Amino acid sequence: MVRPQWLGVLLLCLVVAGVFAWLGQWQLARAIDTDPLPAGVTEEVRPLADVTAPGEYLPEPLVGQRVETSGTWVPGDFLIVESRYNDGAEGYWVTGQLRLEGADEPTSIAVAIGWAPTRADAEAAISQLEADASAPDAPDEPITVTGRLISDEGPFPPRSDEPPQTLTRMSPAALLGQWHDTEELNVYRPYLASESAAAGLVDISSPAPAEGSGVNWLNIFYAAEWAVFAGFAFYLWYRLAKDAWEKELEDFEDEHPGPGDGGAEDGARAAAS
Repeated sequence: MVRPQWLGVLLLCLVVAGVFAWLGQWQLARAIDTDPLPAGVTEEVRPLADVTAPGEYLPEPLVGQRVETSGTWVPGDFLIVESRYNDGAEGYWVTGQLRLEGADEPTSIAVAIGWAPTRADAEAAISQLEADASAPDAPDEPITVTGRLISDEGPFPPRSDEPPQTLTRMSPAALLGQWHDTEELNVYRPYLASESAAAGLVDISSPAPAEGSGVNWLNIFYAAEWAVFAGFAFYLWYRLAKDAWEKELEDFEDEHPGPGDGGAEDGARAAAS
């Protein structure tokens, strides 16, 4: 182990272990939130633009943040999302594309407008929303929507026996594929669950998010993994050096066999002759 070549290998292992130790420290720093959000901050209504921007992922502490924004509904983009539960009852969400007011470029956010117990009720509500949005005497003033900002649930393909346009997840990415007038459109990754439902729909039950502990156990697990990897680097050096030592012993024994390896028997034969 004190030969120059194995000291060089040990130095290399020290460098590798140091990198692993730094990665473990980095994971620990990310595991503990030293500046958590104050309790109840998600219940303060904030402007949407102050919380996140189009195309950005919603940080974990801000999931469920109450926000408000203004805009107009895009006709033809009221869609139904199935398998939505409201206070334990399964039903449907009616969603819409809200084209935001005051943006430098066309910008929209997906909004869950309300809940319906049956598809027929959801379709009736959509018919009313379409009529209001497309009416010639519809007011030009934008509407203000207040609700909770929720992360994208991710698209999910429908069953083979369902129409290909069936939606069972609240995913702005999936909704975008069925929206109109989307050329050069900026879209928010999270969606907005409205607190007040449109006519013919039920308010969506969206309680305040539970307060987090400020500790990310997954990051702590990763930090422990890096510590194990650092220890394995030293074990690898020890194992390689020991294997080389054992091989040298085997080669030496092969070149210099002892009495138990045939030397005594040869000597006895020589004496007998």
